[in-house]
Amino acid sequence: MHASRRHFVLGSLGSAALLAAPRVFAAGYPERPVTFICPWPAGGTADVTMRALCNAASKELGQPIVVDNKPGVSGMLGLQQMARAKPDGYTIGQIPISVTRFSQVGTVKLDPLKELTYLARTSGQTFGIAVRAESPYKTLKDLVAAAKASPGKINYGSAGVGGATHVGMEEFALAAGVQFNHIPYKGGAPALNDLLGGQLDALADSSSWAPHVVAGKLRLLATWGEKRTKDFPDVPTLREQGYDVVVDAPNGVGAPKGLDPAIEKRLRDAFKAAAASKEFLDACDKIDAPPLYLDGPEYLKFVEATYKKETVLIDKLKLKELMAKG
Repeated sequence: MHASRRHFVLGSLGSAALLAAPRVFAAGYPERPVTFICPWPAGGTADVTMRALCNAASKELGQPIVVDNKPGVSGMLGLQQMARAKPDGYTIGQIPISVTRFSQVGTVKLDPLKELTYLARTSGQTFGIAVRAESPYKTLKDLVAAAKASPGKINYGSAGVGGATHVGMEEFALAAGVQFNHIPYKGGAPALNDLLGGQLDALADSSSWAPHVVAGKLRLLATWGEKRTKDFPDVPTLREQGYDVVVDAPNGVGAPKGLDPAIEKRLRDAFKAAAASKEFLDACDKIDAPPLYLDGPEYLKFVEATYKKETVLIDKLKLKELMAKG
């Protein structure tokens, strides 16, 4: 064979081998345990449901999925670590939907539309507005009427400036044409304690209020989901009460950008099965978290739509200015 011809053939074979290598690698995936970064503390509602989800997905993959808790910066610390990992399928994690907001106000230097691979949306959270049992506000209509009569006088607590409960409550206030006095806390627990202690008029939070509503210490005025919750079927949603506001902050699973398509498909299939598993659905049921499964491509479309919605809310609520003040 002529020398130039031989070099061309060898070069072509080498190129073919390089192109084929990722597919051979992907065919054997996963060959070792997968790390799942949960950007919240161990023992919380997100952690509990994500562990159940990962355990179910590990059975589909044939390898353990090891949950690594990396809390901080409202879930953005762990997310950023996951996004910066090698895109080989061995580091994945939860994507808090609030990245669509925090990326725009500068809390996290990450473009959620360009720097992540979306694998599955899994479940939502139950949010609501609660007051003390002895509160004069028997219904949401009462609360709105009082806020209209005394703008900025009725205070409410949330888990912090810019979080889902703060933004959701302010979105509701916009829809109702009222103004509340927001008291930000460093978490939902201290806000709940101050509501119980009489320092707050109302609380906007996830289901931390649930046991106290059941015990008769608090009254739930509204929940924020698409539908009424299983545990509180008599409590109407914001939308049912005339306010077109839905907040359920869905949890999702993702990976760094640049994942091999075959590995991406393997993970999408595994988490699709896991999201339908009894183990995961039971974990969601215990905390009244609605299953909201979407496959990766549909999940990305949801994130894109949420990003656009957040852009409008950030401007309306002047969130950049509020978060700059802390």
